[in-house]
Amino acid sequence: MLPVGPEAPDRIALNPIREIAPRGIPDQPSRVYAGAMSSTPATTSRPVPKPIDPRGPRFNQSVLAIGLALGFVLQFWYVAPVFAVVLFIGAAFGPAYGPFLRLYATAIKPRLGPPAELEDPRPPRFAATVGVIFLAAATIAFVAGATVLGWVLTLIVAALAGLAAATGICVGCEIYLFVARRRGVPLAA
Repeated sequence: MLPVGPEAPDRIALNPIREIAPRGIPDQPSRVYAGAMSSTPATTSRPVPKPIDPRGPRFNQSVLAIGLALGFVLQFWYVAPVFAVVLFIGAAFGPAYGPFLRLYATAIKPRLGPPAELEDPRPPRFAATVGVIFLAAATIAFVAGATVLGWVLTLIVAALAGLAAATGICVGCEIYLFVARRRGVPLAA
């Protein structure tokens, strides 16, 4: 993972994990991906994207899990298309455009210390894309009158988002990393 602060290198390099954050709230869950990301060889000449603060996607996952679960409890199926659009915006255009990612960046991140480490933005964007597909299918199911199927698909997304937010284990991210390693895609951080 890349160090943050004055000791940060001028270019992206694959570094081992730092054990302790210098200040702020350490980001323990992101260490799940550190080994996979730091050991991946750069075998292609494709540019590696700028690493991101892993707490932003976790905040987004928390809001998603809570919102979808509340929608289920209140039987408000419109949460599925609303969150599908929210995830799509963040996945397609980046964190600067995702509403909850933007909220994190402007209102929450400035109050925290720097993250202990950074992570590649592609695994969370891939996971968000999978979430969009599931929520779009749930929306179609709701509109078609298949309410049970719609809630099953919605609750799968809520459960996986909650798992990622609470533990740092992102199933969509793991799928991306598995495929990326097999294809020799260089990973940031």
